[in-house]
Amino acid sequence: MCGRARCTLSPAEVARAFGFPTTSANAGGGGDGPAVPTLHLNRFRPSYNVLPGAYLPVGAMRALPGCAHGGGGSDGEGPVIQCMKWGLVPSFTGKAEKPDHFRMFNARSESVKEKVSFRRLIQKNRCLVAVEGFYEWKKNGSKKQPYYIHFQDHRPLVFAALYDAWTNSEGEITHTFTILTTHASTSLNWLHDRMPVILGSKDYVDAWLNDVSVKLEEITAPYEGADLVWYPVTSALGKASFDGPECIKEVHIGATDKPISKFFTKKSTAYDLSGKYENMSRELAHAYKAAKVECDGSVENQGGDGNQHQSREKQTTNCTIKDEPVTLEPQVFETPWSIEHEDTMTLAGATLETQRDLGFKRKIEDTQVEASMKPSQLTRKEKAVKAASDGQASLLSYFARKQGRSMK
Repeated sequence: MCGRARCTLSPAEVARAFGFPTTSANAGGGGDGPAVPTLHLNRFRPSYNVLPGAYLPVGAMRALPGCAHGGGGSDGEGPVIQCMKWGLVPSFTGKAEKPDHFRMFNARSESVKEKVSFRRLIQKNRCLVAVEGFYEWKKNGSKKQPYYIHFQDHRPLVFAALYDAWTNSEGEITHTFTILTTHASTSLNWLHDRMPVILGSKDYVDAWLNDVSVKLEEITAPYEGADLVWYPVTSALGKASFDGPECIKEVHIGATDKPISKFFTKKSTAYDLSGKYENMSRELAHAYKAAKVECDGSVENQGGDGNQHQSREKQTTNCTIKDEPVTLEPQVFETPWSIEHEDTMTLAGATLETQRDLGFKRKIEDTQVEASMKPSQLTRKEKAVKAASDGQASLLSYFARKQGRSMK
């Protein structure tokens, strides 16, 4: 939490945020600078997109010569504003090691007393960090949306921090700091589960900087003030080189900001229905063609010239499909009958016995229809009589003529 921040404050604004005196308070001037000792302020570069490894003005109680006039005691300890690098490098780090400022730019306040790198700094190395706001990213699938968090009245945010000094192999001393974090407030837990420890009043600032007897849990509680506000900003903030007022310009998240995956979601219901009807119509057209081909083939295979025409008519009667144009209009079925009385049988509420009777009756009727459509089978005698009636010779007629001759 809190890996990016905005700090474009002047030294006088930083001093006032820490509760340190300024030249306006002492000499009645225009607040040109802090009235406390400052160290290496020329290293500070105001930026809208501050990352770990950058120099920021830090307020601390230091035992330096000449600090007595700044409000400290007779032992020379007093407030000082010094530029330090963001990202703690412990003093016990090897002199030949390359410092990694991204490793400890934050410290969890819940476990700060357990970590060797932090617990030795709680008593003597507390400090303050002032910024105008900080950034946090909200995860939305594979996309991350940055937000800018700040006070509604635009006063500086003051964070609780710890500092340390590290000496490299060349004997150069570098002062670094880490910002304490705590669990997110009730108003910010939707955005992230962590947030920096914000010292929202002068009493909290003084307690953190000067009173080591105050319980750490009380000071590091999440800030719940309603004056802490936020809004979305450009995703270009993720680039370390991106800087300037555009970093804090509010952007609007609308329908056009949907991820590309939204374009591949399920189509609307109306479109789905039209597609289903189109597929249904295509299936009906294919079924019609297949049935027509099957019927034509069966007719051609019928044998005999005398019965061919009759069989073709019967086959056509059984297999004819109404040739109507196929449309994409949805089929509308009649609404099932309703049951108005208990003794009235309807199609939707027919009992099992009634359905069985209807099915049996229908089966008998179908059998009768099939029987009526089959050509009648003539007996031998009937065939002979028919042939005789047609004037054609038959075996019976032969024996009949022969018997008549013998009787004569």
